[in-house]
Amino acid sequence: MTRPRLDVVIPGDLDTPTGGYAYARRIIAGLSAKGWLVEVHALAASFPRPAAADLAEAERMLRQIRAGRTVVIDGLALGAMPAVAEALADRLDLIALIHHPLALETGLAPAEAERLRRSERQALGLVRKVIVTSASTARALAAYGVGSEELAVVEPGNDPAPLAPGSRGPGLHLLSVASLTPRKGHALLFEALSRLRDLPWRLTCVGSRTRAPDHAQALEAAIARFGLDERIRLTGELEQCALEAEYAAADAFVLASYHEGYGMVLAEALARGLPVVSTTAGAIPETLPETAGLLVPPGDAEALTAGLRRLIQDDALRDALAAGARAARAELSTWDDACEAFAAAVRQQGGMHGSQTQAPFQPGVSE
Repeated sequence: MTRPRLDVVIPGDLDTPTGGYAYARRIIAGLSAKGWLVEVHALAASFPRPAAADLAEAERMLRQIRAGRTVVIDGLALGAMPAVAEALADRLDLIALIHHPLALETGLAPAEAERLRRSERQALGLVRKVIVTSASTARALAAYGVGSEELAVVEPGNDPAPLAPGSRGPGLHLLSVASLTPRKGHALLFEALSRLRDLPWRLTCVGSRTRAPDHAQALEAAIARFGLDERIRLTGELEQCALEAEYAAADAFVLASYHEGYGMVLAEALARGLPVVSTTAGAIPETLPETAGLLVPPGDAEALTAGLRRLIQDDALRDALAAGARAARAELSTWDDACEAFAAAVRQQGGMHGSQTQAPFQPGVSE
């Protein structure tokens, strides 16, 4: 029996420690384990703001893919190269993988956001199918002219995890896992916590300092300015074993994002039975049950301060939210579920019209 094939186009390093790249890694690994022949094509890391040379190299690389193959292109790349997509749309089955629209990234100048919005809308009009990681993103793409019949929602899966025993120490140990980029809302979180000096808490922030180095430096300066050096710890990126230790030592989880296409770390927190304080941005209300967390409007320092104060001071509330997290934990889908759904989405009309009848496996395609 011929094994199904898939080409996956990713900007930069597939091992980049973000939720979007983790999603791609798990889907690729899961499909490969199910017998698919998956070939990964790495584009320049400059996307979604590629130089002209990077765009030219992307087109050259994609033209080397055999006609009729099904190609999933990550939205970080696709949205920035509509001309390349147009040049290849007649010979390849193009599928977009969108976590959230590029124009919704926090901190963009209005002109830049509009440029990205037009570029991504044009690119999405050239693909045969769009896979998104949440119903929230599916709704957002209606403004980009993407019809419901073109969409498939494939939410991330989750790994089983032990319940977090917590810090068992003085004060509440808060954990936030997110790259130090403007969209993740660390600056707002630090401001809110600066107003809670009277309460016993400490915060550990796990996440890359290199994706937005200027912003990371500004966050370090903010910690010093607020006089919170002894209470807020920035670990940078951590290996999985060290990250697991941070989850185990946490009493609660905090994510102050301005937008999330899904919020995989929130599901990770639920898997460990942690109560959560987060925002109502993007897909977060759909990812986090109201019984497991307190949600406040994104960008609202007063509301975030009040939510954190309630969580820290009210033991009964915290226990109730932890119970809600433990209940939600049992309902989390698995990565095997996600891979099955992704495979079904690719096989639907608009994908794989010739991919299963190609010539035998060629060198360079990962087994």
